[in-house]
Amino acid sequence: MQVTTKAIIFSAIKYGDTSLIVKAFTASDGIKSYLLRGVLSSKKGKLKTAYFQPLTQLEIVANHKNKGSLETLKEAKVFYHYQSLYADMAKNAMTLFLAELLGNSIREEERNEELFEFLEASLQWLDMHRNVANFHLYFMLSLTRFLGFYPDVYQIDKPYFDLLEGEFAEKESLNPNLKGENIYFFKSFLGTNFDAIHTIKMNKTNRQELLKSLILYFELHLQGFRKPKSLAVLNEVFNTYV
Repeated sequence: MQVTTKAIIFSAIKYGDTSLIVKAFTASDGIKSYLLRGVLSSKKGKLKTAYFQPLTQLEIVANHKNKGSLETLKEAKVFYHYQSLYADMAKNAMTLFLAELLGNSIREEERNEELFEFLEASLQWLDMHRNVANFHLYFMLSLTRFLGFYPDVYQIDKPYFDLLEGEFAEKESLNPNLKGENIYFFKSFLGTNFDAIHTIKMNKTNRQELLKSLILYFELHLQGFRKPKSLAVLNEVFNTYV
């Protein structure tokens, strides 16, 4: 079946000498993987290698057989042209991290319009704003709404957060917990939005500690979730430039 749909690129892996296997989240069918034969050697084709950078927003024409195999991509064009995502060193490191995080987290091969619209709008917000040091933290927390383990905020005044149970608690349990400064910043992000994340003042240590906790939260709630390899690069760039 031929479809025309928006798509956000998660990864592109070289296959053989001239081809790519591209993983994308599509507005029409959720996660799809495409085999792009000869794209690395063709200079005149409709598919350009530059289209398949992490988190590029495309409009594609594809053949979807929906049989769990690699699909065929016929045409692609950039739907939203990023102004700063790849040029800004900190944003680029964040882009690589988020693409890997999303590739490890989202597996559904079915339409999820709300999730697609969240990703599309969030990435465009990141591209257009300057004070983005806290973006990935709020993005990860917001993403858990769509993945099914958003924190239960019923008892948000409690001093601990049980990462395994996903809820606030009066006493520290044997499970991994958030406490002290970590839970203070965690609560701050739960009560904000993208436009206000710059008002949460964190130093590099605070940011790295909360990020570490959020990654653990994902690991505890998503079977098979792997810690992004790009985490080390993200931390290094943020230590140096942010």
